[in-house]
Amino acid sequence: MSSLMRKISTSLVYLFLIFNALLVLGPVIWTILASFKPGNNLFSSSFSDVSFTLEHYKTLFSDTPYLDWYKNTFILATANMLISLVVVTMSAYIFSRYRFKGKRNVLMGVLVLQMFPAFLSMTAIYILLSKMNLIDTYTGMLFVYLTGSLPFMTWLVKGYFDAIPTSLDEAAKIDGAGHMTIFIEIILPLAKPILVFVGLVSFTGPWMDFILPTLILRSEEKMTLAIGIFSWISSNSAENYTLFAAGSLLVAIPITLLFVATQKHITAGLVSGAVKE
Repeated sequence: MSSLMRKISTSLVYLFLIFNALLVLGPVIWTILASFKPGNNLFSSSFSDVSFTLEHYKTLFSDTPYLDWYKNTFILATANMLISLVVVTMSAYIFSRYRFKGKRNVLMGVLVLQMFPAFLSMTAIYILLSKMNLIDTYTGMLFVYLTGSLPFMTWLVKGYFDAIPTSLDEAAKIDGAGHMTIFIEIILPLAKPILVFVGLVSFTGPWMDFILPTLILRSEEKMTLAIGIFSWISSNSAENYTLFAAGSLLVAIPITLLFVATQKHITAGLVSGAVKE
């Protein structure tokens, strides 16, 4: 009897998971179909309609500034990833390995800062960037992205560094290694999982963000993918939904591939960074 109940419960769990997978994948499949369907109406794309076309993708590259938006977003996301990796890892290493006056207060301040949602400070951010003449600049966007993610990322990476035994540092010092040598040649290689996670999150933030570019950017030549693709819908009502689907699909492909390629490192980084031994 217990074996029968176990099989029934297992079957119910699988049915539940399949149902949730269909809920998640349904819109994705619909979007993929819409990007290959002729016409402009998103709801004309049915699963029974086998006709398809590549016209929407041709239009993206020939009749729209889609490649410029892609380039702008890629440059912004890559710059944010590189700067975040440098600033976050060095800050976390200092908090993890060094003792200095006010360290506890600074850590508590960082912890408090990450409790406030970023959208609550949008007005203050706009005024601050306006005073600094950083409106309609990527520098202003990078400034906001970096300062917004720094508290959480610093705490996360610090937790990972704390789990690395300090005996490795001491052994390296005995061999004559300096602080920078220990950081670059010992700590960073061991922290590869958490660095992959930080880099990936720092890249996907600007890549998928819509609110901040809308607030800061003004020039059409500086548009990111989120703003550019949305402009098709807002300016032409329902005329460009299939083109929107094609553009959205191309946006999702690099992020999906990155997540698949780094999934093992992401899991290891989250688990190790959350546990202090």
